[in-house]
Amino acid sequence: MIRSSFTERNLRILFPLPAIVFIGLMMVFPILYTLYLSFTNWNLTSGMEPAFVGFGSYLRVLTEPRFLQALGRTFTFTLFAVAIEVVLGVTVAIILNRAFIGRNLAKLLLLLPLVATPVAVGIVFNLFYDPTIGLLNFLLNSVGLPPGSWVSSEKTVIPALILVDVWQWTPMITLIVLAGLAGLSEEPVEAARVDGASEWQILRYVTIPMVMPVILTATILRLIDALKTFDIIFAMTGGGPGYASETLNIMGFKYSFEYFRIGQSSVVLVALFLVVLLCSLGIMKLRASTEM
Repeated sequence: MIRSSFTERNLRILFPLPAIVFIGLMMVFPILYTLYLSFTNWNLTSGMEPAFVGFGSYLRVLTEPRFLQALGRTFTFTLFAVAIEVVLGVTVAIILNRAFIGRNLAKLLLLLPLVATPVAVGIVFNLFYDPTIGLLNFLLNSVGLPPGSWVSSEKTVIPALILVDVWQWTPMITLIVLAGLAGLSEEPVEAARVDGASEWQILRYVTIPMVMPVILTATILRLIDALKTFDIIFAMTGGGPGYASETLNIMGFKYSFEYFRIGQSSVVLVALFLVVLLCSLGIMKLRASTEM
């Protein structure tokens, strides 16, 4: 009876306890441990124990031109990729929200990029971009246009990677927005039609504002994922040529597993965590303002 009464009194604690323990072990602890390591000079090649150096590692990493360039590439890749994905995703969702022949088949085809693993996508697109046997250069030659180096050139590697990301993740935006459109009430749309509004006016002043919270939610999810993109970039370029496609995630990986500078790698990862956090909070605030 005592155990039963204890369980009944503490149901609010006992039921979420496994989830709390899981989050603490798998999420909170790694973040705190990485934060701790960022204040050390731990280098695996030295054979020495980690020594606390305060903000020494931060000053060394954050003032490196390589870090600032990687930060710029991270923002460039993310902003262009997410912006294109949101515009294309919303456009395709609006088209698929209308009845037409082959609509279900089109929805099915949208799932294909999502079920492919990013590493496999990277390998396939490396073949697509190959300067000698790639399909893209073959198509350009067929229409009389000059071939490109694509992922082998510092000038085109980031746009080439953005194109791959857009191909794979635009369907995610489309499916989320399409679900939001399916749940909208028809009454405001019918009222606008009765008042003589055109289809463009209905879309601009009725449909888009109503589905905007869903669009911003999809943007938040995609933004978080794009900021920490690793697999596609690593599989296709490894951060090259040179450092031309090195983002913060790739830089953190190289510092850890190529240079074994764990302390400085942790600084890069803490910086990436703060970038993701601040960008997410900014869009969440924007989303909250649209619901008022």
